[in-house]
Amino acid sequence: MDILAHAMWAAAGAAILRRKVNISEKSLYGIVLLAVLPDVLPLIPLFGWVAVGDGSIQAVPGYLLATPGTEPVLPPIVQYLTHHLHCTTHSAIVAGGVSLLLSIFNRQWCIPLLGWWSHIIIDVFSHSNDYYPAPVLYPITYRGFDGIAWNGTTFMLLNYLVLGALCIWLLRTRNRNAPQTSVPSDKS
Repeated sequence: MDILAHAMWAAAGAAILRRKVNISEKSLYGIVLLAVLPDVLPLIPLFGWVAVGDGSIQAVPGYLLATPGTEPVLPPIVQYLTHHLHCTTHSAIVAGGVSLLLSIFNRQWCIPLLGWWSHIIIDVFSHSNDYYPAPVLYPITYRGFDGIAWNGTTFMLLNYLVLGALCIWLLRTRNRNAPQTSVPSDKS
């Protein structure tokens, strides 16, 4: 799934969760940040190559919008690092280990980590074998599951229609759980 959709799904999920559980503003931002981080971190070596190497800024959108086999030519170290950062950030094994450690040492990370988990779960089902399957069991295997390719027109249209409907529903129902205040009457 694209980065914007990950952010929107995480924000919608956080808004729904906030209706049931007391969540700080900081945790809400953390959920959205951690939902986009798995797609942003692998870009660091690419931006580094552009900033201090002989890379071209055109390689960034070329990389972001590439389909398998049409990726821009990258230096081997940049390709290696982007690939392994992608695999690491999309791994349920890695996310599970990090979640376990953080829950032991700093429990306030438990809620923001839901953003990372949402990213992994969404990508398992929205990446096909033809379009970068999410390596959810990395480092045991690079294999992913064969889901629906998120970059297809029909999927993108349906995804954003559902997100739009969800946002409208959230806006229309946002005050239903708020305490009702009574207005004093002017009868004297």
